[in-house]
Formats: sequence, structure tokens, C-alpha cells
Amino acid sequence: MNYATLSSTIRGFTDLHAWKEGHKLVLMIYKVARTFPREERFELATQICSAAASITSNIAEGFSRGSYKEKLYFYGIALGSTTEIQNQLYIAKDVGHISTESFTSLYKQSITVHKLINGLIKKSKAIIHDS
Repeated sequence: MNYATLSSTIRGFTDLHAWKEGHKLVLMIYKVARTFPREERFELATQICSAAASITSNIAEGFSRGSYKEKLYFYGIALGSTTEIQNQLYIAKDVGHISTESFTSLYKQSITVHKLINGLIKKSKAIIHDS
């Protein structure tokens, strides 16, 4: 086996592009949530951080499941958490907790993650359909 083949082998959940991009989003969300006003630290900040962590946690859990039906379930939850973050970003922007620039950056990353999770879901569905 050559190096190119080895480097593209997925050995763990951290090798999934969806997890890698989701992890970037988690770090971005945690960083911006620290800037929220004190009164929001246990409200919106907690909710958005929890939703962000849920994305990568569910990708990881789905990856470890034995059947593609189970994988599909957890990838679906990760997709829902991504959409939840998108909604919370609108709230944070509209109440003035984040700038339009931060919103745009975070939202673009959430779209990337959303697309990658959709890819995992489509692949899982195809494998289920073909089996």
C-alpha cells in the first residue's frame, strides 16, 4: 500500500472531514460565546456551545455504530444540531451579541459542516438501500 492510499484511509472519527470541519465550528463557537454579555453566559451561550459540541459528538458516535441505520440516526442528530446553531447565530446577531462579520464567518462554516454531514447521510442511505 502506498502512502497516498494510507493517508486517505479513515481509521477513526477524527479522520472524517465532517468531524474536522465540525470541530473547527465548535472552536469558533466557543470563542465567540466567551464574548457574550454576562447575562447570556447561562442562556444563549450555553445553548449554542451545547449544540456545537453535539455536532461532533454525534458524528463520533455514529461513526462507531455497527450498522448504517444506526449511523444514519446519529448523523441526522448532528445535522439537526447544525441547523440549531444556524438559528442561534441569527439570534446572537439580531440581539447584538455578535457582529455581522462574525455571523458571516460562523454561518459559512456551519454551511460547510451541514453539507459534509449531508454527504455522510446520503452515503449511509445508499449503503442501506444497496444492502
